[in-house]
Amino acid sequence: MNPNIGITDKNRKAVAATLNLLLADEYVLYTKTRNAHWNIEGPDFHSVHLYFEKLYEELDEIVDSVAERIRKLGHYAPATLKEFLELTHLTEKLSEKNDSQGFIKELLADHEAIIVFIRENLDAINDAHKDAGTADFLTGLIEDHEEIAWMLRSHLK
Repeated sequence: MNPNIGITDKNRKAVAATLNLLLADEYVLYTKTRNAHWNIEGPDFHSVHLYFEKLYEELDEIVDSVAERIRKLGHYAPATLKEFLELTHLTEKLSEKNDSQGFIKELLADHEAIIVFIRENLDAINDAHKDAGTADFLTGLIEDHEEIAWMLRSHLK
């Protein structure tokens, strides 16, 4: 049964397609953050190891919320690694060294890429597709990613 929420089927489908891309990016970033947590080395190992754990826990919640938003619109969320790799804008590029600076630079670039992607799609979701709920949801995600990006950027000073 299709949701009767005041958004046309065509608009719900378009918004879900954008959210599918975002979900793939979020999942790849989650996986990269797990990798950093598992493989970090160096004199700051303990503190950065714990910080990366906090980050992947936050990303786990974000991944779940994006998937649930897709379901609220009456569509199925992609849920396989193959689908995520086909949909993502991010790469699985790994740092040359498993040190905090390398991992932090990579994760920062990915958070910033997600922020840009959301900003580029926000007006269309709100205006063209008449989905203020998803636009509001995405505005919150921008704020989450901006805070994480700020924290990551502060580690590089």
